Amino acid sequence: MHIARKVFREDHEMFRATVRRFVERECVPRQDEWDDAGRVDREVWRKAGQEGLLGVILPEEYGGGGGDFGHAAVMAEEIARANVSGPGFQVHSDIIAPYIARVGSEAQKRKWLPRACSGELILAIAMTEPGTGSDLKSIRTTATKEGDEYVINGSKTFISNGLNADIIIVVCKTDATAGAKGMSLIVVEADREGFRRGRKLKKVGQHAQDTAELFFDNVRVPVGNLLGEEGMGFRYLMGELPQERFSIAVSAAARLEAALDHTLAYVKERKAFGHTVWDFQNTKFKLADIKAQAVAVRLMIDHYLAEHMKRGLTLQESAIAKLFATETLGKALDEMVQLHGGYGYMLEYPIARSFVDMRVSRIYGGTSEVMRDLISRQL
Repeated sequence: MHIARKVFREDHEMFRATVRRFVERECVPRQDEWDDAGRVDREVWRKAGQEGLLGVILPEEYGGGGGDFGHAAVMAEEIARANVSGPGFQVHSDIIAPYIARVGSEAQKRKWLPRACSGELILAIAMTEPGTGSDLKSIRTTATKEGDEYVINGSKTFISNGLNADIIIVVCKTDATAGAKGMSLIVVEADREGFRRGRKLKKVGQHAQDTAELFFDNVRVPVGNLLGEEGMGFRYLMGELPQERFSIAVSAAARLEAALDHTLAYVKERKAFGHTVWDFQNTKFKLADIKAQAVAVRLMIDHYLAEHMKRGLTLQESAIAKLFATETLGKALDEMVQLHGGYGYMLEYPIARSFVDMRVSRIYGGTSEVMRDLISRQL
């Protein structure tokens, strides 16, 4: 993008080189294989763990990299730049593991985090249910305490890493009468009796990202699997959601830049009516607009990234970043698909893959409509 980015330090850029080599060696050549299988093989998780790419923001004493969110952003950018989809590393490392690191007991941290950082354990979080989307307060999955156990009943859907996950943080109601104050986070190991994975969901894009339904039928777990305090689940979720949403925005910014590069290369080679597609004024004007939009997104993301590395983002700030980055990306991708003509509809072209893979960025982590609502509350 030819923008002097001042947000990253030398250690971030050294990490970028490691991530780029890994992605180009272990991920890019296997994308089609993963798409066909509908999931990423566990071997790539173990390799990522061996190279220190999992849990990079977690403390070193628990097997993590001891880095800051700048390292996580580098990981997100390099995966997006390579147009790779499937490895749920960001969900695992930057969204789910922090719940354990921040509210888990010392015993829970030592039990689960080192194996999560090595790639031995794959993490998932089960929030969304068939009847609820962004409205987390309406979940129906229950956890009833019986002696020294919780008995969990309910179902979840759209769960990333759902097929591969070894442990799942389940958002459930421990007090069905208390609304948001009755929500808790409980860890369920995938080998628990009564736990069942449903079908592998067929999505418009991100075919290699395993996304599944999960079912809990009288699943018994020890009370020691409660994360933090009972009834504090909704507060914990609100504390982590800004980082989740910002992670999506970081990926969107990098995808936009990569898509623009691919489109420029294509239109300058593709011939139509005796000229390259680039020779037409319409093409230049469309791509000039997208370039301006990409620069605006990049400047916003780097500003918020610097702030997040210092103090963390507020709900409103993360909502602004996600809304602007993903909405801008969506409109720009549509324009760039059009500039590719029929080839823009072929998945062998990077623009088509970005088009289908990134449509969900305006939905997951909270829809654009929810982001607008969050922003408007403080206007």
